[in-house]
Amino acid sequence: MNVEEIKEYLPQRYPFLLVDRVVSMEMGKSIVAYKNVSVNEPFFNGHFPDYPIMPGVLIIEALAQAAGVLGFKSQEKKPKDGYLYYFVGADDVRLKRPVVPGDCLTLEATIITSKRGIYKFACRASVGDELVGEATIMCAERKREQ
Repeated sequence: MNVEEIKEYLPQRYPFLLVDRVVSMEMGKSIVAYKNVSVNEPFFNGHFPDYPIMPGVLIIEALAQAAGVLGFKSQEKKPKDGYLYYFVGADDVRLKRPVVPGDCLTLEATIITSKRGIYKFACRASVGDELVGEATIMCAERKREQ
């Protein structure tokens, strides 16, 4: 999926859309996507001006967005139809190394469980073969009130 297709499944937009491409997906199971990290990202102005590092919370957000694409696409639901995936929690978060401009951040999410609209995903972020971070992320699918 390219970024235009991704935007059909995620409500976020610039500067908060953090998934650039989906490279593989097994419906109802897993996704592999990536985020190209550019020096032009707005958060680098303050984090940190002399040593730009992608904030860890945005790495976790990028993983949650990839997981959201997997959930939406697997259910064939879209934000335009009134559905949202809310980020509701993260457990066992570990960040291993900084992500810097020029990195291609690979985002992987695998569904652990799905019960009554609550999804739990095993997530990993990496740059090349190097693990950047991992977390168990929970999202809740909800119909938005019109």
